[in-house]
Amino acid sequence: MVFRTIRWRLALGLVGIALVVSGCSSAGVLVTSSPEFTKTVPSSPSSTAEAFTASLPPLPTETIFPTPTPQAIVVTALKGNVFIRRGPDLAYNAVSVLMDGQSAKAFARDVLAKWLQITIPGHPEKSGWISIQTHFVSVSGEVMNLPEITPTDWPTLASLRNCTYHQMEVDPGGIVIPAVDNFPENDVQINPGIYTIYDTDVDGSPEVMEVEIKEGSAVDIRDDADGEHRKCRYRSE
Repeated sequence: MVFRTIRWRLALGLVGIALVVSGCSSAGVLVTSSPEFTKTVPSSPSSTAEAFTASLPPLPTETIFPTPTPQAIVVTALKGNVFIRRGPDLAYNAVSVLMDGQSAKAFARDVLAKWLQITIPGHPEKSGWISIQTHFVSVSGEVMNLPEITPTDWPTLASLRNCTYHQMEVDPGGIVIPAVDNFPENDVQINPGIYTIYDTDVDGSPEVMEVEIKEGSAVDIRDDADGEHRKCRYRSE
């Protein structure tokens, strides 16, 4: 009887302990005796962002090189004056002159890079073309870097006709014009410019006239060095 009483009391005690443990567990209290348990404190948002940023690889940096300044193309007249023409050919009228030692900046070229378009010195609002095929000019800079321009306004041809019976020579250029009885060879095309005409059929080839030729003009030589004055009756077509 005494043994049963003791066993009953022991059973009641174990039930009580179980109820206490169960209540603590349901209240959210974790009971553990594991020495390996470590409480983890959640990280703050800012520390998480810093850690993520620190883990990113560095962004590539762009190297910026300075844009080189285009070299100016400069034309200079040497050992004489050079005509500036309204187009890239000797057949165009002269519009100005680049004086000996004078320089001008070029800003365009023709398709063959034999003529450069320049600003007329003293007249920055005007431009013209100068030939670089002559030893009377020097050019600094790379011509091929200039933009290419093709003219659309073509020159009007000019002519010079010999109406005398003497052979004439035209300078500069050394152009020989036969006498009138060698028609049509006595009528030649000539570029605009200022020319001096000499009578080569008279000793010493004396000068008979000086003439300015312009685009579209047709000029006659009517007097020879002997004083003979003649008029042409026809003109070659």
